[in-house]
Amino acid sequence: MSVANVMKLVAENDIKFVDFRFTDTRGKEQHVTVPVSHFDEDKFTEGHAFDGSSIAGWKGIQASDMQLMPDASTAYIDPFFDEPTLVLTCDVVDPTDGKGYDRDPRSLAKRAEAYLKSSGLGDTAYFGPEPEFFIFDSVQWDATMGGSFVKINSEEAAWSSGEKFEGGNTGHRPGVKGGYFPVPPVDSLHDIRSAMVLTLEELGVPVEVHHHEVATAGQCEIGTKFATLTQRADWTQILKYVVTNTAHAYGKTATFMPKPMFGDNGSGMHVHQSVWKDGKNLFAGNGYAGLSDFALYYIGGIIKHARALNAITNPGTNSYKRLVPHYEAPVKLAYSAKNRSAAIRIPFVHSDKARRVEARFPDPIANPYLAFSALLMAGLDGVQNKIHPGEPATKDLYHLPPEEDALIPTVCSSLEQALEYLDKDREFLTRGGVFTDDWIDSYIALKMEEVTKLRQTPHPVEFGLYYSC
Repeated sequence: MSVANVMKLVAENDIKFVDFRFTDTRGKEQHVTVPVSHFDEDKFTEGHAFDGSSIAGWKGIQASDMQLMPDASTAYIDPFFDEPTLVLTCDVVDPTDGKGYDRDPRSLAKRAEAYLKSSGLGDTAYFGPEPEFFIFDSVQWDATMGGSFVKINSEEAAWSSGEKFEGGNTGHRPGVKGGYFPVPPVDSLHDIRSAMVLTLEELGVPVEVHHHEVATAGQCEIGTKFATLTQRADWTQILKYVVTNTAHAYGKTATFMPKPMFGDNGSGMHVHQSVWKDGKNLFAGNGYAGLSDFALYYIGGIIKHARALNAITNPGTNSYKRLVPHYEAPVKLAYSAKNRSAAIRIPFVHSDKARRVEARFPDPIANPYLAFSALLMAGLDGVQNKIHPGEPATKDLYHLPPEEDALIPTVCSSLEQALEYLDKDREFLTRGGVFTDDWIDSYIALKMEEVTKLRQTPHPVEFGLYYSC
C-alpha cells in the first residue's frame, strides 16, 4: 500500500485516529495515537517524535529523542477499538543520523535482510512460525512479602471434571495430553479460533489452518502463511494482538507464555525457514530428505550456535520449564526428517519450492524480529563456514541408551546459562552490523534483571521441599 492509498483509506473509512505501533526489545507492541486532524502525508517523511528512554532495554534519558517512521505497507483498520482507527507499524529512527535505531527490533530485522543480500549467499529469507497459545477462562497470581500463588481457571481443563459450574458440568474436555485434536464439545474453543481467523484474514494475514493443540485447558494453534523475514515478524505481532484481544472480547484470556502449567505440554513456536536467490530455493537438493549442501550447512550453523540463540529464541525464565524431555519439547540438538524429538526437523513436502527446515526449540514469547534475524545469522554462518551437522537422528531421542544420549548436545537448561553463551558466542550475530555489541550487552543486562528477580523470590514448591527440614 502506498502513502496515497493510505490517505485514501483514511478518507473512505472516516478514520478518526491513527495508531503508531512499534515493538520493544522484549517483543511487546507499544503504541501512541494521534487524532486524524494531526495526521497527513508528512508523517511518512517527518515521523512522529517520542521519548525512547521509557522503553525497557533502550538508551537512557540522555539519548531519549526518537522518531517513529510509519510504514505505509502495514496499514490496517483496528478491529477492536470503538472509534475507527488506522494502525501503522513503525520503524524507530535515531533523529541524529536518520538511520534505524540499533536497538529497534524491526530496524534490526531489516538489517538482517540487507546483510543476506550483501553476503551474496541469497536475496530472500522466508520464515513461517507456528506460535502456540493457551486460552483460559481466567487466571490469578500474586507474589508479595506475604506469599505467592498462581491459579488457572479453565472449564476445559482436565482437573475441572469434579467442579461445579453454572448450568452444570458437561464432562466433555480433553485430558492431559489429550487435546490433539478431538471435535467439539471436547474442543470447546473452535468458534473463538474461527473468529480469530476471520479477523486475521480481514487484516491481510493469510491463514492456512486452526486447531486445538495437545495440552488440556485450551492449548491452540493458528497456522498462518510464510513470508519474508520482516513482514512475517509484522504478521506475528498482528496474530498475537488478534488472539489476545479476541479472547478478551469473549470474556476469556489468552497467553503465549511457554509453560503456564505443570504436567502437560508447553507452547512452542516452531520456525520454518528457507533461503532463496534469483527465484530459486537454495535449500532444495539431492541430499538427505531432499536438502542441498547449503541447507545442511545452514542447519549446522543453527546447531552450533543453538545455545547462544536460546537467549533470543527462548527469552524468558519460563521458557526453560518447557524445554524438558517428554513433553514434545525438542531439547536434543539434532536434525531429522519426520522425527519431532529433534531440534531441527525437515518436513515432508511434495516440491522443491516447499523445501525448508523447521527449528523447533523457539517459543512464542520470543521477539519475532530478533528471533528470525538471529536464526538467519546462525544459518548463514553455517553456510559461510561449511559447518556440517553430522548424521541425522533416526531414533526417538527421548528414549536413547545412556551412552548414546550422552553424545547428543542439548539446548540450554536456564535463561542464565543461555545469556552466558550469548555473551561468549556473539560474533556471528554482529556481522554486517545486524546486531551490535552494544545491543547484546544491553539485552543481557535487561534479561538478567528477570533472572535475578526470579532467583530472589521464594517459590511455593520450595515450601514443600524445605519447610519441615
